[in-house]
Amino acid sequence: MPDKTPLLSVEGPLARIELRRPQQANRLELQDLDVFASHLAQIEADPAVRVLLITGRGKHFCSGFNIGSVPGVDAGALFERLADQLEASRAITIAAINGGVYGGATDLALACDFRLGVHSCEMFVPASRLGLHFYRGGLERYVSRLGLNMAKRVLLACETLDAEQMLACQFLDRLLPDVPALHEAADTLAQQLCGLAPLALLGMKQHLNAIGRGQLDVAALQADIDKANASADLAEGVQAWQAKRLPRFSGK
Repeated sequence: MPDKTPLLSVEGPLARIELRRPQQANRLELQDLDVFASHLAQIEADPAVRVLLITGRGKHFCSGFNIGSVPGVDAGALFERLADQLEASRAITIAAINGGVYGGATDLALACDFRLGVHSCEMFVPASRLGLHFYRGGLERYVSRLGLNMAKRVLLACETLDAEQMLACQFLDRLLPDVPALHEAADTLAQQLCGLAPLALLGMKQHLNAIGRGQLDVAALQADIDKANASADLAEGVQAWQAKRLPRFSGK
């Protein structure tokens, strides 16, 4: 039987995770969650990786966890752990949403730093129809990313949002005309991010997320500012700017 668990590939500073169950709208099985989490841990352990691009094979991005496959499993806790791990990733994360995104998978997308989509996108969370109480981390991400009213429309009223609505409520950062354009835009963004100064880029991500949660560590922020100010990368960035050339950052 072919391996359908999420596939990790790494090329220098760019990592990619592809969801590979297109016949089930890239539904995540229990083993998929474990493999996905293992991939994130591998990325976290590799300081060379600065950007993670997540894609789904086929017509959909992801339809969430197969809650009927493992009786007695707390799907919410499993998804919360994975989404929290994704949000906390050192790398800048991009979700290339090529179609439908449903259930807990909407929270995995919200945990990413950037979300790009196509006109065939839609999102839907059937939690209250199933009697499933969404977990704390997901509730917090919905409110912080989309606002309280939109969170209620999606989670309480089970409203289905189309691509234009997803863009309007800022679930999507960009809307592309088709899947080839989506992949091109996602790759362009990923390469752009890979070319930026790592100390400033990755440090600002962590502190922006902390500010969003109301948990900013002022001392840690100042330490990262001081580190960046004393870095060879800052000197290189200034020299490159003045010389009107592309910088060559080392992360030091």
